[in-house]
Parts: sequence; C-alpha cells; structure tokens
Amino acid sequence: MGVFSAIGSFIMTPLYYVISAILIGFHKFFSLFLSAEGGTAWALSIVGLTVVIRTALIPLFVKQIKSQRNMQLIQPKVKELQKKYGHDRQKLGEETMKLYKDAGTNPFASCLPLLLQMPIFFALFRLLDQAAKNQTPHGFLTVDLATKFGEAEIGGVVPIYESFWGARTWGDTPDGGVMMVALVLVIAMTATTFFTQRQLMSKNMPADAMSGPYAQQQKMLLYVLPLVFGLGGIAFPIGVLLYWTTSNLWTMSQQFYVIRNNPAPGTPAFAAKQERDKAKAREEGIASGEIEPEPEPETDRRPAVREQPKRQSKSQRQAGSAGGQNQSKKKQRGGR
Repeated sequence: MGVFSAIGSFIMTPLYYVISAILIGFHKFFSLFLSAEGGTAWALSIVGLTVVIRTALIPLFVKQIKSQRNMQLIQPKVKELQKKYGHDRQKLGEETMKLYKDAGTNPFASCLPLLLQMPIFFALFRLLDQAAKNQTPHGFLTVDLATKFGEAEIGGVVPIYESFWGARTWGDTPDGGVMMVALVLVIAMTATTFFTQRQLMSKNMPADAMSGPYAQQQKMLLYVLPLVFGLGGIAFPIGVLLYWTTSNLWTMSQQFYVIRNNPAPGTPAFAAKQERDKAKAREEGIASGEIEPEPEPETDRRPAVREQPKRQSKSQRQAGSAGGQNQSKKKQRGGR
C-alpha cells in the first residue's frame, strides 16, 4: 500500500502545483471585478484552468485527429487482411500491427488526450475535496485560500464542492438547488461526450470505415463513454463537473473546426468542403472578372396583343344598332 501511495504522490504533487498556480492566477484576475470571497470568481477560475490545459494539449489533439484519419483510411486494407489471414489470428495480428506502423497510426492514439486529462481531473477533485473537508492546502494554495476555495458558493447559494449524490441536507431534505445545478452539469457533460463522438462518426468517417472492427469500437464508445461519465458524474463535485463540461465543449468546437477545414478524404465532410471551395472559387473568379456571371433568364418582353373584336354578320350589326337606339330612348324618358 505504501508503494502505491508513493507513486500516487509522485504523480499528483507536481499537478497540485501546476493546477493551484493556474487557479490562483485566474482568481486574482477575476477578483479585480468580482468578489474575491464569492464562488463565481473560483468557478470562472476553473473554466480558465480548463482553457489553459486544453490549449496545452492542442499538439496531442492534432496527433489524435491524424491518427483517427489514418485509421479510417486503412480500414479497407484491414478488411483484406482479415479475409486473407482470418484463419491465423497470430499472423493477422502481426500483419495488422505492421499496417498500422506503415500508416503511421496507433489504435490507442485517439485515447491519449483523454488519458492525459485523467490525472488532472483527479488532481482537481482532490484539491477541491481536501480544501472543502479539511481546509488542507495543496500546491501553492495557502490555508486561507484553501478555505475560501473549499467554501466557495456560486451566486452565494451553490457550493462548488457539493455533488448531486452528496448534496447537503436541510433537516431530512437534500438541497434542491445543488442537486438541480449538478444534474444540469451531469446532463451537459454526458450530452457533449455523446455528440462529440457522433460528430466524428457521422461527418468524418468514410463509408468503407463504417463496417469494420474499428467502426464497431467507435460505435461502442459512442454509447459506453457517455453512460460511464453520466453514472460517475453524480458523485463528482460541481467544480469538477464544470471543468469536464467545459473541456467537452472545447473538444467539440475544436473538432468541428478541424473536420470542417481539413476533413478526411471520402467523407461527407470532405464532399461538403469541396462544394464550398467550388462556390468560393467561382465567387472570386466573378469578382476578378475571370469568370462571367451566369446570364439572367430571358423574359418575353413582346407587347401584349390587343384582342380583336369578333366579326358580326350584317343582321347582327343591325340588331345591335337597334338595341342601342332603344336603350338611348329609355334613358331619355327616364330623364324626363
């Protein structure tokens, strides 16, 4: 037990200093126009921490996207290997790993940003939990700052250290406000996890990659990961839920930008980008005069043909003339 404790301390202690330094820096900044004693400044500091961490992980995110793209593109070759070496699992594994190596990809690279965030996640959890329960400082937090951090309440009502499962009670009734805020964040965290994965599968995966083992793995993760985070989220403090939800929103936005501007060939996103590029090139060509605009459809501008009176026989004209005279005589008698 002492060995595992020493390993955990070796990993977590540097993270305590990094996380606490970022939190304190943002808290001092937000305290310039918000109450330093209030929980809003600390909540925004957690959002700031998320932005800094995710910015630092951008190179790994780019590597993850490239790895996922290569995995998608080589799926037809993986299927060929399965047909060829399906009877020999060892040979199939060797040839598949060789294919991954030649393509410069790794099936576990897509999990790298998530795995690297987990120690940060647990460090923030520990930092907040210890500050709230024992006013124990970690990293650069002093006892005073740890106490303020642990007692911070958003809007003066919702403590950031509380969770849905462990919401404080008034008598025998749990705090409804804490449970509502925690529930909203748990749902937001679960939904953003689901839609981020679905965004990748529906927009940036070619048709050939939708029916292999990699696709089955992605489909499984599409439902398993949100379920895991949703069930675990009810025990996470509100401050930690705020971190994870902000991180998911960052991932979704970052992934949307990459898929829109640099999609994998043969995907719906790639076809959509080609259409946008064609439309943009045509607009630029028209503006520069290199391309003539499409002519407007011609309209029939001939004057309307006046309807000619119908031809009448001599007897019809005489009858009409007589009728007109009778009408004139009636009007004259009426005027008298």
